[in-house]
Amino acid sequence: MEFTDVIKSRRSIRRFSDREVEDEKIKQILECGRLAPSWANKQCWSFIIVRDKEKIESLSQAAGMINSWLKKVPIIIVACGDPKLSGIRSGIEYFMVDVAIAMEHFILAAANLGLGSCWVGSFDENRIKEVLEIPNNMRVVAITPIGYPVKKAGIKENITRFIVQSKKRKPLNEIVHYDRW
Repeated sequence: MEFTDVIKSRRSIRRFSDREVEDEKIKQILECGRLAPSWANKQCWSFIIVRDKEKIESLSQAAGMINSWLKKVPIIIVACGDPKLSGIRSGIEYFMVDVAIAMEHFILAAANLGLGSCWVGSFDENRIKEVLEIPNNMRVVAITPIGYPVKKAGIKENITRFIVQSKKRKPLNEIVHYDRW
């Protein structure tokens, strides 16, 4: 697929089929994340691939009622960063940026392979750390399910899409400025 087609096709998927995701595809996704740029090339990230159904259920609970759909996903990738392996400039902690870039690589790679994902940033970080035994020095930045999307959206997905207007994008003339604001 052409790169711009990958970007245009990528959507937040919240319903997945029972079809197992091939290890080779997960490896390809992880490789794309590994190649992401980072602060001084420190690569502050670590990723946890969760396939265990009990742990997925616990992660779903840690993500709250709004993300209860996570309990039915085949795989969750938990993206963590070590703040000490990144920098801070003007009050911005760049481990968040580093991990976010790697996550975007994951999500686009998944779309390119015909897999769905959904960036989830609302969760109880301490609960996730407890469930997955993540060291205290690490920060959980985001999680995403990975799997084969169910083609037909249910009523919950249609309502969510209507509320967040995920297909509606601002035109360039509303978001781009030239030479001044």
